Amino acid sequence: MNFDYRKPLPGSNLDYFDTREAVDTMKPGAYDTLPYTSRVLAENLVRRCPPEQLKGALEQHIFRKRDRDFPWYPARVVCHDILGQTALVDLAGLRDAIAEKGGDPAKVNPVVPTQLIVDHSLAVEHAGFEKDAFEKNRAIEDRRNDDRFHFINWTKTAFKNVDVIPPGNGIMHQINLERMSPVIHARDGVAFPDTLVGTDSHTPHVDALGVIALGVGGLEAESVMLGRASYMRLPDIVGVELTGKPQPGITATDIVLALTEFLRKERVVSAYLEFYGEGASHLTLGDRATISNMTPEYGASAAMFYIDEQTIDYLKLTGREEKQIELVENYAKHTGLWADSLKSAEYERTLQFDLSAVERTMAGPSNPHARLPTTELANRGIAGDWQEEDGKLPDGAVIIAAITSCTNTSNPRNVIAAGLLAKKANEKGLMRKPWVKSSLAPGSKAVKLYLEESNLLSELETLGFGVVAFACTTCNGMSGALDPKIQQEIIDRDLYSTAVLSGNRNFDGRIHPYAKQAFLASPALVVAYAIAGTIRFDIEKDVLGTDHDGNPVTLKDLWPSDEEIDAMIAEHVKPEHFRKVYEPMFDLKVDDGSNINPLYDWREMSTYIRRPPYWEGAMDAPRTMKGMRPLAILGDNITTDHLSPSNAILASSAAGEYLTTMGVPEEDFNSYATHRGDHLTAQRATLANPKVFNEMVTENGEVKQGSLARVEPEGEVVRMWEAIETYMQRKQPLIIVAGADYGQGSSRDWAAKGVRLAGVEVIVAEGFERIHRTNLIGMGVLPLEFKPGTTRKTLELDGTETYDVEGEPQAGATLTLKVTRQNGETMDVPVTCRLDTGEEVSIYEAGGVLQRFAKDFLEAEEAADA
Repeated sequence: MNFDYRKPLPGSNLDYFDTREAVDTMKPGAYDTLPYTSRVLAENLVRRCPPEQLKGALEQHIFRKRDRDFPWYPARVVCHDILGQTALVDLAGLRDAIAEKGGDPAKVNPVVPTQLIVDHSLAVEHAGFEKDAFEKNRAIEDRRNDDRFHFINWTKTAFKNVDVIPPGNGIMHQINLERMSPVIHARDGVAFPDTLVGTDSHTPHVDALGVIALGVGGLEAESVMLGRASYMRLPDIVGVELTGKPQPGITATDIVLALTEFLRKERVVSAYLEFYGEGASHLTLGDRATISNMTPEYGASAAMFYIDEQTIDYLKLTGREEKQIELVENYAKHTGLWADSLKSAEYERTLQFDLSAVERTMAGPSNPHARLPTTELANRGIAGDWQEEDGKLPDGAVIIAAITSCTNTSNPRNVIAAGLLAKKANEKGLMRKPWVKSSLAPGSKAVKLYLEESNLLSELETLGFGVVAFACTTCNGMSGALDPKIQQEIIDRDLYSTAVLSGNRNFDGRIHPYAKQAFLASPALVVAYAIAGTIRFDIEKDVLGTDHDGNPVTLKDLWPSDEEIDAMIAEHVKPEHFRKVYEPMFDLKVDDGSNINPLYDWREMSTYIRRPPYWEGAMDAPRTMKGMRPLAILGDNITTDHLSPSNAILASSAAGEYLTTMGVPEEDFNSYATHRGDHLTAQRATLANPKVFNEMVTENGEVKQGSLARVEPEGEVVRMWEAIETYMQRKQPLIIVAGADYGQGSSRDWAAKGVRLAGVEVIVAEGFERIHRTNLIGMGVLPLEFKPGTTRKTLELDGTETYDVEGEPQAGATLTLKVTRQNGETMDVPVTCRLDTGEEVSIYEAGGVLQRFAKDFLEAEEAADA
C-alpha cells in the first residue's frame, strides 16, 4: 500500500486512499476531468500498485496514454457453478501437480475472496403449468449433478477464501446486485470501491451500482483468484449521454434492445461505457441493471452508471444495513464518485441516445442486437396470416415462452408488468396455447415473495408461468425436453418452431435443438406470445382472443399503465422481502477444513469431474507452430456457442455416444455445460454446434452446415470429433482460420480448452472478442490477427494448405504466417500477435495460466527453502 495517501475518511472510523491528491500532484486539477472508470481504477492503483510503478500507471489515466500496461487488483471473484467449478477443478488438479513436484498442495488457495453460486445446473424438465415444478426440477438437478455437487461441497472446506451458495437460491448476477456487492468495501480499516471479475460475460450487471465488474473467462478468473494482478491498457472510455424520458408503456427491455442495436453500430467493442445525463436520472436502478446486463450483447467490457440517489434508494429497497448505505453515500461524495462530482468529466468520445424515441421492441432472430420493433413484425415477414387448425401446431409455433432470470427479473418493473398483464388476460378469459412450454425462472427468491404479496404470482400460474427454478435456465440452453408428441410433430412436419424469452441470448441452436429461431422480448410480451402461440402474429394489431362477452382482445387491452406498475411496486416490493431471503442464505458457517484432505479423491467413472489433463507433460511440451493443418476455416461472428455449445446433449452427438458407453441413460445426459469438469465429455463438444459452417466442407459449391470437418491430406469429410481424434492420434499440430469478431458470446473457457486439447496451436482471425482471446492465451493458444484488408478470402484459402508461424511472439509484434499450398507454392502473410500485454506474453510462454502459476509457485517454495 502507498501509505503516503492513506487518510481518515471524514464521518467514519475508516481510512481511505486520497486518489485526488495523488492525481492532482502530477497534474493540478486533473482529477475533476477523469471519467468515473478512471477514478475507480486510479484509486485501485494508489492503494495497491507497487510504489515504483505508480507514477507511470497513473499517467496512463491522467494523460490518456496507452503505452504501458497497468495492474488492476479486483476485490472479489464471483463464479457460477459451471465455470466456477471448472476453475476449482483446475486448482484441484494444480494441487495434485504441486504435490507430485514436492510442493505443499494445501498452500494452493484463492488469495482473493471467491464467491461461487450454483445457478447454471437446472433444466426446465417440468414446465410452469405443472404442479410442484420447482421441487421436481430441483430433484432432477440434484440427481443428475451428484458428482458435481459432491466436488463443490468438498471445495467449501478444502479451499480457503471460497464461499458457496447452494442450488435453488438464485443467479449470480441478481444475488450480486441485490446482496453481495457492498458498493464500497470496509476491509481492514480501509474504505474502497468494490471491484470484481466474474466467470460470466454478464457480470457487468452490477455496473449499474457504479461497481467495475468485468466478465472474464474461467482461466483469467483463476489467475485473479491466485493473487495475480489483471493487467490492462487504458480502455476506450465512452460517455453515453441519455436524453429524454421513456414513453408510457415502454419497458427497460425495450430500451436495452434499442440501445444494443445503437451501440453495436457505434462500434463500442471492448469499451467501458459510462451512462449519464438527464435521461439516466429517470431510470431506476433496476432499469439501469437491465442495460448493464446486456454489455456483451453490444460488445462492450463495462457499462457504468454513476452513484446517485437512485443507487441509495435501491440499497434501501434491497435491505442493506443502514451503516453500509451511509458509508456508500459518504465515500462517494467525499471522493468524487457521486454523480454531481462528475460534471467536469471529459471523454475522448461521447454518444447520445434519446430514451423518448424507444418503441416497443423485440430482438431476433438469432442475434440480440437485431432489433425488431413490434410494429414492424408484418413488414419484416415475421408476422403473417395464419389459421389455427384443431390439433395442429401452426407455422411459427412458439414452443417455448420463458420469463428468464438475469436481464429482467432483477427489475421489479418488468416482473410486475408481466404479472399485471397476466391478471388482465385471466379476467378476460384468455389462455396459453397448449403447445407452449411456459416457465418463470426468477434470479432471486425475493421476486417470488413480492409476486405473492401482490397476488400476481397466482395470476401468472394460471397462464402457465409458475416458478420452475431460481436459476439460469432457458437463456443458457437449459430449456428441458419438449412434450414428445409436440417434438415429433415438429420433426414430421418440419415446422418452423420458435422460442420467445426475456433473456439476453438467442443465438442459433442455443435455446433448444427444435426451436429453429428465438426472439428476445420483455416478460410481459413473453406472456402475450404464450397466449398468441405463434410468432406469425402481429402482436400490436392482431386479436389475441375474445373475452367472456365475445369481444375481441388485443395487446393494448392488456398492457398495464406505468401508474399501475408503480403503485404495485410502492405497495408490495419491500426491504423485508430481501432480508428474509438473504440473511439466512449468507449465514455461511462451515468447517475450518483442518480435517479435509487437500487433494481431491477423483471418482474414476465420473462424467462430470475428472482430473484435468494439462499436467501430463504440458508444463514442458513445446509448441512447434510448424506444418499446422487447418481444423476449420470459419466465417464472421463465430460465437463460443459454435465453439463449445452449452445446450442439451443429443444421443446422436459424439458426447452423447460417449456418455452411452459410460452407462449414462439418455434422460440424464444433461447439458454440455454441466459436463465441463470432465474433459473426456467436454472436448467432444468442440465445434459440435449443428449450426456451424466450416468452409472447408462444401456440397454442390455451397458450404455445408453442421459439425463437420475435412481430414487432410486425404480430403475425407467426417464429423468434427472424428477429425479431432484422427489428428490427435497423428500428433498433428492444428490451426483455425476465421473471420471478424471471433469468439463472441458467453465467457466459456472450454471454447479455448477444447481446441487446445485437440492440438490447435494457433487461431488466426480478422478480430477477436476480448474474453475469448484471453481464454485462448490462458490455454497456451496463440491468437494472431490478419492485417486490415487481408482475409481468408483474399488469400483464397481452401484448407488444403499447411501453415507455419515465423517470428518471436511478443506483445503487438508483427509475425509471419507462412502458407504452403497443396502445389508447393508459398506465401508470407504478415499478422499481428494478439498477446497484448507483457503479462499475456508471460502466461503464453509458460503454456497457460496454470502452468505459469505452478512454475512461479515452485520457484517461490524453492527460494523459501534455500
